[in-house]
Amino acid sequence: MAKVIRVAKTGQPFKNNALYCVGTGRMGLALQKEYYEHLKLVQEKIRFKYIRGHGLFHDDVGIYREVGRGENKHEFYNFSYLDRIVDMYLELEIRPFLELGFMPQALKTGEQSIFYWKGNVTPPSSYEKWAELVKTTMEHLVERYGRKEVITWPVEVWNEPNIPFWAGTMEEYFKLYDYSAKAIKEVDPRIPVGGPAICGVQTDRWLRGFIEHCIKSGSPLDFISRHCYSANSPEWRGHYTYHTMRGPEFTIEELKETRAIMADYPLTKDMPLHITEFNSSYNPVCPIHDTTFQAAYIARVLSEAGEYADSYSYWTFSDVFEEMDVPKAVFHGGFGLVAFHSIKKPTFYTFEFFAKAGDELLYRDNNLLVTKKGDRYVIIGWNWQSSASETQLSDQSYRLLLPAVGEQAILVKQVVGGDHGNPLQTWNNLGKPRSLNKEQVAILQASAEPMQTDAKLLAKDGEFEVHLDITGNQVCMLEVIPIKDLTDTYIGLDLDFYGIK
Repeated sequence: MAKVIRVAKTGQPFKNNALYCVGTGRMGLALQKEYYEHLKLVQEKIRFKYIRGHGLFHDDVGIYREVGRGENKHEFYNFSYLDRIVDMYLELEIRPFLELGFMPQALKTGEQSIFYWKGNVTPPSSYEKWAELVKTTMEHLVERYGRKEVITWPVEVWNEPNIPFWAGTMEEYFKLYDYSAKAIKEVDPRIPVGGPAICGVQTDRWLRGFIEHCIKSGSPLDFISRHCYSANSPEWRGHYTYHTMRGPEFTIEELKETRAIMADYPLTKDMPLHITEFNSSYNPVCPIHDTTFQAAYIARVLSEAGEYADSYSYWTFSDVFEEMDVPKAVFHGGFGLVAFHSIKKPTFYTFEFFAKAGDELLYRDNNLLVTKKGDRYVIIGWNWQSSASETQLSDQSYRLLLPAVGEQAILVKQVVGGDHGNPLQTWNNLGKPRSLNKEQVAILQASAEPMQTDAKLLAKDGEFEVHLDITGNQVCMLEVIPIKDLTDTYIGLDLDFYGIK
């Protein structure tokens, strides 16, 4: 039976921070042509404000070198690649959310590394040289892009120091943070700096330890950052990993937990909270990322996360990504919103739909969001279910009564799910080709588009009535747009004759 919702005329602000930031693979990948094409597509349709990724100081960007032999070595800074990357970001109207890491080879204290591209995770051989690297990089950015611009770029110190992405101790991370934050503030005290960029391991110990350290040391702190992934332990099958998933509400509960910890300290109780990575699985070879199942899952997070976090950065915008070797096929379980050949995945539309949401929240539950944008309604519905088996899926049905805006409106509906906006299904039907020809690319790009339908709405007793059935693991967006009917100005035009009502 349909759930009947009579929507109020006025609501409250919708805290929609879904577009604040998006994740990327290591920054050096930005020099690839397809990376640029994917980011351009994302910015045309979604328009994120910031972009965050690893590898600012990795040797493939080439910023830090020590030149010479023996005791005659001197530091040399080369910003030619960084300039190209940041120029491209700003051209596409997206700003860097800088992550300081990983360790340049010339400053490492060990061989521990992560990922296919071997990001070194050891503490620096000289904290003073590390601080000078941070300071010189920020000074270069200020000189090239202007102080007014760069003071809007948040800077996060390292990535997930509470797991083997940092080979030092917690206290050594705090020391790295102190040197980094001081160096940044010497360039300009208005540049926001924060951390500890932890994932969900020993959250209470690390967050409280970090906050209490900053209070005791007086180290600058402008925001708290952390990561959120909701997958359980992985099961490996050949080249792929699979997880059982906690429900999307798990991420919301993590945000509440983080806010509660921050509220215990006057320093952080009103401080911005940035989720600089979030997703379902934390593995870039998990097929869930390519599915309509994922699109519905993420929608639930986006609907409410803004109540607790100032940003939540989806990891990542593109499958141009190499943490676990070079991807082996167009669909390989990669994190991206966009697959190779600029094929949009279902979750791309989850973000595009939220990019179109209104700023006034009129109604929200675990499957539906009703917002208003000027004189139109934007409604987003999703129906994530823990099983993808068609025999176990059930519909979510609504009868919405909306205060009429004018006498007539057009209802435009876009649907992703099942056979619509599901290129993974089409790739499967094509026999899972590894290397696509032009015909296959065209077929997959077309299959990635959502289904669109429309209908005319007539006001009755001051209301528009909208019926909505959301099938299992489907995401949809409905726009109710007021229209002015000019039928009477077309003398002799009879569309009824052709069955058009």
